Amino acid sequence: MNNAKLGLKENWKQFTLLIIVNAFVGGMIGMERTIIPKFAEIEFGVASKTAILSFIIAFGITKAVTNYFAGKLANRYGRKNLLLFGWFLALPIPFILIHAASWNWVIFANILLGISQGLTWSSTVVMKIDLVGEKDRGLAMGLNEFAGYFAVGLVAFLSGYIAEKYGITPYPFYLGIGISVIGFLLTLFFIKDTRLFVQAESTSNKTEELDNIFIQTSFKNKTLSAITQAGLVNNLNDGMIWGLLPIVLLSMNYDSQNIGVIAAIYPTVWGFGQLFTGRMSDLYSKKKMLFWGMLVQGIAILFIPFAQEFYQLASISAVLGLGTALVYPTFLSAIAQATTPHQRAESIGTFRLWRDLGYALGAIISGITADLFGLNYAIILIGLITIISAVVIEIRMPKDN
Repeated sequence: MNNAKLGLKENWKQFTLLIIVNAFVGGMIGMERTIIPKFAEIEFGVASKTAILSFIIAFGITKAVTNYFAGKLANRYGRKNLLLFGWFLALPIPFILIHAASWNWVIFANILLGISQGLTWSSTVVMKIDLVGEKDRGLAMGLNEFAGYFAVGLVAFLSGYIAEKYGITPYPFYLGIGISVIGFLLTLFFIKDTRLFVQAESTSNKTEELDNIFIQTSFKNKTLSAITQAGLVNNLNDGMIWGLLPIVLLSMNYDSQNIGVIAAIYPTVWGFGQLFTGRMSDLYSKKKMLFWGMLVQGIAILFIPFAQEFYQLASISAVLGLGTALVYPTFLSAIAQATTPHQRAESIGTFRLWRDLGYALGAIISGITADLFGLNYAIILIGLITIISAVVIEIRMPKDN
């Protein structure tokens, strides 16, 4: 007999543990967020913008592909097993970065990081949705993404501070050793699988099944495909910010600590904002939240080339974080609403495939544009693409969402 009871209150202990675990997942990205472009130039003499951004391309492609298969594998092998294996793959990453003899080792570390993040973040997302049921999905996703991206911002700041005080290597990467070990042990001893909760929800769910989950999520279903293209563009601009913003700040002679502060404000506001926007997506129009979130991001990005002062760049970073906070938990809660419990993991996996391909596309487009025409043109192009994505949401997504 299945005694699983859906709800945030009913499962608060396991839910809280999953939030803590996801904070450690986010911390693994934060370790690299501030320092890798400078690490590339100082340690390996990599100067080309496209070459520097190659680590994001490697990360984005592998994470995207892993996301897609994570949805299928979660149903077959269990959410906890997938989460645990993702942490296992994370364990050697800091050591590879510390001892990297060439830039190719950094690329390899980011391939591992992409696979690890695809498994760990996908698992924690799906497990929380499994636990809470329909009425608290947005809140659940807000809490999940808050934990992950607040940790990204916090560790990005810490790694920048450590790099400024003690050098670019090895000390910032020691953070990654602690994060990966604790994440693995928490998962091994305290996290429980959630497949029974999927069965419990399936008995009352009346959502129509998709005939082809990949095609419907990617292209045909108006709600799912509109969300998916916005997810891709959201991470496309995040890939540009991750790779080019530190380079822009270096060109303005900002030191590692100030770069760390500006780079950290964006994911920190993004993280904290989701404490509120996640719940808002349960109560208000998901379409409007997605439209305004993408529009605010696009406008903020367009202001970057015209900012010079620290407070201007910090303000832009905060506004960009706010726009991202509006869309990030809303993406996942909207997809969960539009799919059946048994198809949800695979549909979310498909969405996350396209969304995280945005990292690679953003790095490729902005890197090539920056090398050919300059940093400012690359930033403006990405800003315009983000605004176009908001228009697509407005035109394509049905009004009743």
